[in-house]
Amino acid sequence: MQFHHHGYVSADPRVQDAAGTGIHRPAELPDKMDVLIVGSGPAGMLLSAQLSQFPQLTTRIIERREGRLALGQADGIQPRSVETFQAFGFAERIVAEAYNIAFMNFWGPDPKNPQNIIRTARTEDYALKISEFPHLIVNQARVLDYFAEAAANGPGRIRPDFGIEFIGLTVHDVGEYPVEVRVRHLDGHRAGQERTVFAKYVVGCDGARSAVREAIGRKHIGGISAHAWGVMDVLVNTDFPDWRTKCAINAEAGNILHIPREGGYLSRVYVDLGEVAAGDNHEVRNTSIDQIIRKANDILRPYTLDVREVAWHSVYEVGHRVTDRFDDVGEGSDRAPRVFLTGDACHTHSAKAGQGMNVSMQDGFNLGWKLGHVLTGLSPASLLSTYSAERQPVAQQLIDFDREWSTLMARKPEEIADPTELATFYLGTAEFPSGFMTQYGPSMIEGDAAHQNLAGGFPIGKRFKSVEVVRVCDGNVVHLGHHAKADGRWRIYAFADAAAVGAPSALQEWAEWLASPDSPVARFTPKGADVDAVFDVKVVYRQPFEEIDIIHVPEIFAPRTGPLGLTDWEKVYAGVPNAWTSADIFAARDIAPEGAVVVVRPDQYVAAVLPFSATGDLVAFFAQNMLTQQSAPAPVPQQLAGAATSSASSAVEEPVT
Repeated sequence: MQFHHHGYVSADPRVQDAAGTGIHRPAELPDKMDVLIVGSGPAGMLLSAQLSQFPQLTTRIIERREGRLALGQADGIQPRSVETFQAFGFAERIVAEAYNIAFMNFWGPDPKNPQNIIRTARTEDYALKISEFPHLIVNQARVLDYFAEAAANGPGRIRPDFGIEFIGLTVHDVGEYPVEVRVRHLDGHRAGQERTVFAKYVVGCDGARSAVREAIGRKHIGGISAHAWGVMDVLVNTDFPDWRTKCAINAEAGNILHIPREGGYLSRVYVDLGEVAAGDNHEVRNTSIDQIIRKANDILRPYTLDVREVAWHSVYEVGHRVTDRFDDVGEGSDRAPRVFLTGDACHTHSAKAGQGMNVSMQDGFNLGWKLGHVLTGLSPASLLSTYSAERQPVAQQLIDFDREWSTLMARKPEEIADPTELATFYLGTAEFPSGFMTQYGPSMIEGDAAHQNLAGGFPIGKRFKSVEVVRVCDGNVVHLGHHAKADGRWRIYAFADAAAVGAPSALQEWAEWLASPDSPVARFTPKGADVDAVFDVKVVYRQPFEEIDIIHVPEIFAPRTGPLGLTDWEKVYAGVPNAWTSADIFAARDIAPEGAVVVVRPDQYVAAVLPFSATGDLVAFFAQNMLTQQSAPAPVPQQLAGAATSSASSAVEEPVT
């Protein structure tokens, strides 16, 4: 964590100095605002935390509840989400209180006595093999608490406006605040009062029954399967030996997905209630908690559950739906969107793959920095069209995966030819549920693969996968990607050629150009702002850190920032093994001997890979998604890596097998 660059700080450094709209934030919902977020679920709270980094903007988040969520339904936290928490500054704290999934065990009928179950497989959890971040279980309410803290501690000082209900909206063709929104106050001195407020943009984060979705005429496409599950969070005594291990249990009496929860005692149990009869008309949803407990005991035979307390329970029928579009732009229209949908408002599915909260948060992360850049004048409004184009295909991939997983979970024993099949599927598809398979296609913010060979381990369109490096200024071993915070900045990583620091080289020449008036740093950084206010530029050298004289690194890697003009020493790294680490980022990520420039979006996705010689391409790439802030010569691209024929993009996912 870096601080003091704006002067000495003696209090909690996580509480940033209030700035802009955060200095005198009015208690009442204003009549006009830049962004109105409807709903304080995972996507809404992440979005508010991200927009709190743009204190020039007036952002408000309304929620019909009277206060914070006390008990959330979602609890599965995938590694990609923990990676995101790290960018927002609370990964370590939430990991400390969460349940860490180390293993998943599988149970099936005992061949000698099919009415009883036996353990058929014990597998390490996939997170142990594919990420430095764990797979966690923690109450959704705590996730929201941490994002609320990040939003309130950001310079924008964003806090939810509780007790306000969204009624409807109208998008007008003209006006600075073209979205007319009708709201109703549910408590306080305005209780019962309806108001009309105006916003530049509205984001619907208001769940599966989204009123924002209805207001813009979007449709949930899909249906409910004829299969029901009961779910309960319980405190129990039991003789089942794997009660503190995640388990998939397949028995003659039905199926259970058992997930231990945080705190050492609480567990969540999904209980298979079987096929829903034709004409049931949702009567299965009236299944009592006593019936669910009895069913669970039937499935667990010969083991028993003595339920001491039920913290929460529900019954649901598996549904799979995706909204036809995630914004308000009509078919054939080329206008920029004004209203957006995130999370359950645009995709719903079963809870058993642990995806809902995780994918919802990535919706918010994708949209947040784009709104910030457009509203602060860094980027054109066309950038906002990439949100629906990128996230809708991801949601469809999620639905397809969840349909396959939930179908496998609901099978009867006689339908299972191989008792290890579910375990094999669980591990074989690990990258998808962990959140690491999303790959965005070419667009105004995604380059093409013309130079992918220079950095094969950083696939364009996929999230930047970190590796340990040595920070040169102090010799500490750190993860390169963990230094990137959710502050709305682009990252530019220079992976060096073999030349020593200060010696003539392609890197040295490129670094000198990047500090010149011709570069994107000069062209797209607002006048008077710090040199790294928009682009966070870092270098990774091929020499051991002891051999790197940091005083002689190019000035772009040691910028002077803040009102005191202090040198930032933490942008220079060594990427080769030494006595403290065996990590070699050049080998691990297949960096070519001649080096490479890797451009990473504010939401941590690789946007471009270029050679040091392609300076014109780098300027041209940013020219298609940013607005000129200062005069500079026009770019002359050698080969426009990433030029797109339109501002929209498509998300491409590797097939799930």
